[in-house]
Amino acid sequence: MIEFRAVHKRFPNGTTAVHDLTLSMPAGGITVLVGSSGCGKTTTLRMINRMVEPTSGTIHVDGRDVCSQDAALLRRSIGYVIQQSGLFPHRTVLDNIATVPLLLGWGRRRARARAAGLLETVGLPPDAGRRYPHQLSGGQQQRVGVARALAADPPVLLMDEPFGAVDPVVRTQLQDELLRLQRDLGKTVVFVTHDIDEAVRLGDRIAVFRTGGHLVQCAAPAELLARPADPFVADFLGAERALMLLSLIPLGDLPGAPAPEGGRWELVLGPGRRPEGWRDRSAADGDGALLPVRPLRDGDSLLSALNESVGSPCGLVVRVDAGGALTGVTSREEIHERAGSAHASAALAADACPRAAPLPLDHTPGDTA
Repeated sequence: MIEFRAVHKRFPNGTTAVHDLTLSMPAGGITVLVGSSGCGKTTTLRMINRMVEPTSGTIHVDGRDVCSQDAALLRRSIGYVIQQSGLFPHRTVLDNIATVPLLLGWGRRRARARAAGLLETVGLPPDAGRRYPHQLSGGQQQRVGVARALAADPPVLLMDEPFGAVDPVVRTQLQDELLRLQRDLGKTVVFVTHDIDEAVRLGDRIAVFRTGGHLVQCAAPAELLARPADPFVADFLGAERALMLLSLIPLGDLPGAPAPEGGRWELVLGPGRRPEGWRDRSAADGDGALLPVRPLRDGDSLLSALNESVGSPCGLVVRVDAGGALTGVTSREEIHERAGSAHASAALAADACPRAAPLPLDHTPGDTA
């Protein structure tokens, strides 16, 4: 666990970057720090590994005051990932990843073996280890940065807007990779971003800061979206917070039903009961062209289901298991009913924050799909 106790950071020019911060970041979870530029979130992160020294207060990692430890040794025990990956351009990928283990006194063979194993962990091919950073794409460089941060198996991983410099598609892939790694490794992650969508997607807890380094609210994503602490948090989350809330509700919360056997639309299955598309039985030749279907799994969000239901010719969302085999369908009406209750819950929270933008209760994600 990481604990901030009444921490202040005031720079020599008089600027207060962090004000009286008391905050606990649970072990094994992802705590995301969000807020606009200049709110103190990066300063907060950098005080954990003493890249920035606190003016007053204490910071404990696993019960030990960071200021009582040697700064260099502390930094080698904490993984650190920044936006531009920070790789050494004159070293191969393998040697970049092995940097911290070598500094800790590991033998070269052991350090390189660890680095080679981490290439697979972060989704890079073995031959990437022989390349230099300039020979990799931006997304690959960020993966190497994550691998280097994990090389000495640190219990804590600090990530300062690590995916902010890549395009949206690669950013989503890197977010998926981080979530997969976290499921496997269970690190204590502190993640800084200015993107609330990224925070909601990644965070077990989200801490919202406002200018002047004031912590306004720290809560689980669902609680934050449904019950913002004050108008500032509600405004920061934006008018689409109800839709973000739907992204946290799994489709598996809704029951499935057998696929219909009669009616106009027939669900065509391929080998292994994999859905291939919808066929219109009313077509003149009785064998109309297949309309595409995008099956969803129980872990997919209610927001995805809502969008899919709007595009479905018969208003049914097709559901499959992990292997892609049909498990059933869910109707548009059931999805809309569940979505409506989630919207209503967020709307009630909005009533307590009168300055917040009104929730679009008569608007569904399908209107903009």
